[in-house]
Amino acid sequence: MVNTDWTSGIDPSQASVARVYDYLLGGAHNFSADRDVARTVEAIEPQARVLAAANRAFLARATRYLAAEAGVRQFLDIGSGIPTQGNVHEIVQGVDPRARVVYVDHDPVAVAHSGAILAGNANAGVVQADLTDPAAILDHPVTREMIDFKEPVGLLLVAVLHFVPDTLDPGAILAALTERLRPGSHLVISHGTHRTQTAEAVAKVYHRAVSQGAQATLRGEEEIMRFFTGFEVVEPGLVRGPLWRPDSPDDVPEDPSRFWFLAGVGRKP
Repeated sequence: MVNTDWTSGIDPSQASVARVYDYLLGGAHNFSADRDVARTVEAIEPQARVLAAANRAFLARATRYLAAEAGVRQFLDIGSGIPTQGNVHEIVQGVDPRARVVYVDHDPVAVAHSGAILAGNANAGVVQADLTDPAAILDHPVTREMIDFKEPVGLLLVAVLHFVPDTLDPGAILAALTERLRPGSHLVISHGTHRTQTAEAVAKVYHRAVSQGAQATLRGEEEIMRFFTGFEVVEPGLVRGPLWRPDSPDDVPEDPSRFWFLAGVGRKP
């Protein structure tokens, strides 16, 4: 059962990325400050909820691909956010109940809810840490217990890398995270791209309003592709989120360019 005392120790006056995203996905674990930011985003981008849902749907499809087709049995989901429908452990353990998942987020609300949901699940755990500190993630006792780096790992970085500014060298962070991954491991990325004025305006909203210095750094296709250095990008490549292996042709929107995030999966050879 989810912990009902989820507000304990949280500053409700400060918005967070995870809780804004939770609101856009229709969740209930957010504060007025989070909703204010989300509504500002929606005023700029009326299909913000559609974009959030599409990103979540990409995560589900990519995770299912790794578990059901690529044979990956352990997953590290960094920037996992607040649990909602179609969590990674539900997808992969539906393929193989022995599959292991470690969720990582710096938001205490996301971590508290993940811990409550995972109680009693011996093959899933949660770590409170920041993407910008790879050692804190990789060397955390939960990670060391749950993840065997001598076996392939699915590293999930969905809608999180664009909150790492260039000044913090996201390429170096990724290199530190992927160095330990053995061949056969996979890297899953979705990332906001800067091809519209709307996307840039939304990025500025996050920069001004969201806690912990979060600022959305939107990047072009070539910049995002560089994050896959050392990996072979699987078909269909780096594409607009809804175009990555849709479950049905009916799921492809009329104008995919309206979805201003790129998504891809790479395999370490």
